[in-house]
Amino acid sequence: MNFNSVKYLIKVPLLVFFMVSMTAFPQQQPQDTLSLIKKHYTEALTSLDAQEYDKAIINLSKAYKLTGNPQYDEYKIDILSNIALVNYYIQNFEKASLEAKKLISELEALGPSEKLAKAYTLRGLILTRTGEFEESEEFLKKADTWFTQNNDEKNRANVILGFGILELKKGNYKVAVNYFDASIPEFESQDLPYQQALALLNKSQALYQLDDSIVPNSLQKSKSALEKALAIIDTNDYVKLKIDSYKIASYIALRENNFELAQENLQIYEAKNDSIYHVYLDAISKGVDSETSIADLSELIDQQQSDLDKQQKSINFGKMTTGLSIALIVILSLLTLSLYKNNNLRAKANELLQDKNNELQLAKEKAEKASLAKAQFLSTITHELRTPLYAVTGLTHLLLEEDPKPHQKEHLNSLKFSGEYLLSLINNILDLNKLEANKVEVEKTTFNLKKRTNDVLVALKKSADDRKNNLHFEFDETIPDKLMGDPLKLSQILINLIGNSLKFTQNGDVYVRIRKIKESDDRVTLNFEVEDNGVGISKKKQKSIFETFSQASLQINRKFGGTGLGLSIVKNLLELMGSKIHLESQLGKGSKFWFDINFAISEEFKEAQNPQNIIYDVDYVALENRNILVVEDNKINQMITKKILEKNKMNCLVADNGTDAIKLVKENNFDVVLMDIHMPGISGIEATHEIRKFNKDIPIIALTAVTIDENLDDFYRAGFNEIIPKPFKTEEFFEKIYRTLDSKKMPVNN
Repeated sequence: MNFNSVKYLIKVPLLVFFMVSMTAFPQQQPQDTLSLIKKHYTEALTSLDAQEYDKAIINLSKAYKLTGNPQYDEYKIDILSNIALVNYYIQNFEKASLEAKKLISELEALGPSEKLAKAYTLRGLILTRTGEFEESEEFLKKADTWFTQNNDEKNRANVILGFGILELKKGNYKVAVNYFDASIPEFESQDLPYQQALALLNKSQALYQLDDSIVPNSLQKSKSALEKALAIIDTNDYVKLKIDSYKIASYIALRENNFELAQENLQIYEAKNDSIYHVYLDAISKGVDSETSIADLSELIDQQQSDLDKQQKSINFGKMTTGLSIALIVILSLLTLSLYKNNNLRAKANELLQDKNNELQLAKEKAEKASLAKAQFLSTITHELRTPLYAVTGLTHLLLEEDPKPHQKEHLNSLKFSGEYLLSLINNILDLNKLEANKVEVEKTTFNLKKRTNDVLVALKKSADDRKNNLHFEFDETIPDKLMGDPLKLSQILINLIGNSLKFTQNGDVYVRIRKIKESDDRVTLNFEVEDNGVGISKKKQKSIFETFSQASLQINRKFGGTGLGLSIVKNLLELMGSKIHLESQLGKGSKFWFDINFAISEEFKEAQNPQNIIYDVDYVALENRNILVVEDNKINQMITKKILEKNKMNCLVADNGTDAIKLVKENNFDVVLMDIHMPGISGIEATHEIRKFNKDIPIIALTAVTIDENLDDFYRAGFNEIIPKPFKTEEFFEKIYRTLDSKKMPVNN
């Protein structure tokens, strides 16, 4: 007999928060008393199934009286727990509080346990309902500590829900919403519909009391949460939650100035709530009567005497069973030793092991081939996607420049955003493939860390403003100005981490901290932190969050978007740079990412101007009337590039292939050449080699869709002055052309 019956959980679903299963009763226990305990408890479950709370309480009381003997202490705790839970459910909070105190006293004597943590949770909920908020918070914190230390995310979600209800009762509605948002995905993933519906109802109640200035569209979000809760409530026939929903619906209608609907819902709520309240009062009254009754005392005394008589028989039977068990163990041990020494068995085991090793080797080879095929496929598909995507982004830019109508401009801006999002995804896949294929090298250049970080924050400011977040930057001014390392990869790490925090935080704060840990003559160790107060990540999901294409949950993916590549790239880049990413997070409270990294201290400071092109500074007038040669085999790309250049009053000539490009450079005086790489006939790299034989001064910029096999340093060694990956942002396109012409940067000679 297990006290956690399915029927009990269906009719009183709230109790699933804390219900503790009882183990099978030992054979040596007196059977008559146990049978009576089972009988009364089974009748209690049946009564609960029929919502006859008075009979349920009476039978629970009878079962509890039968556990007076110390040998039934374990069962006594479980029954006491259920008495407290039923009284909490029927809103008899004084009785529930008294029983919960007794329960905690019994469990604390036994030491920390899951049962004790659940009892703390129940005590916290009871105190919330009686208005004792400080004590409630203490008990919820005790429960949270135990569940967190033991990685029990399922039961911890109930505690987080308890915190949300507490903050709701205290009037801290925004904080309460954060707690509810943190618990709802966990209830959904664990298939706990009652808790999910309860959290959604409370979230709806908190939201309709918030202004749009605090939470945008708060009333609409409140209605959405109520609709989701009702879908679950109606499916599962949760009577009390259905009654509470009328009250919330009344307040929502009142805020919408629909007074007739508000009054109608309030009348339904009062009528149904009054009806169920009388049922609860009747159950409480009969429960009190059952506790003061002495009718069962004679039955209890007779039963205890019967138990004593049978206990002696049980002891004798136990001695005989122990002797037989010892004899059986000796026989089995001898048989095991004989089998172990059998040479034929050992030979077969070795043969089987060899076969398994061969299978594992074949599986390893297949996995390596599959990984190589995946990398080649992703490299090819990302390169092929760039050509049509260049047409999409280029034509969108041109259309936006032609003064479209307001409704057309809205559609074009959406198209531009989608193109840039797809480009970001393609770039992330390319970066990840390069990291997995070990085709990424760490560069060593001099840079200013504070300036580099400020550039990243400027680039992410719009994302922060869109979600009404505040960005805070704390920088240790004792950090040397001149550091030697790879600033581009460091910027990529910071962009991914800060961008991730901004995405999962709304109306909150994101802190970026950089401090010095230690410094020697030529090296410095720095600590980087990115902290937010967003929705947080569960302990279970923290183990996989840095894996490729991984996110906290499907619901997180639907709500916040993204592909789950950013944190995987961060992890791989930091490992490449000799560091490791760390994470601390709690549901409803936020997350903190941090890492430590070593940099050399540079003697000379020659940082390239704006190496990331985060802020574009272009003298467009200086580019007017410049002669440009565009080398491109794709007709659509030719047209787009030419129109973009001519829009800026630049003179443009087009070559379809590398051979024509060489001839045109010989015959004309161009200010710059934009050279595609992958063309039929001779490639862009081969054409550049030929041009450099007779003209070493003309600036040549590679305009190409980069693949996993291409190292950007190879382009510079081939004679190119600059690289512009396709598709590009128009501002970046002109900035690189302007900077190349302005600096007259010369290619590296072989």
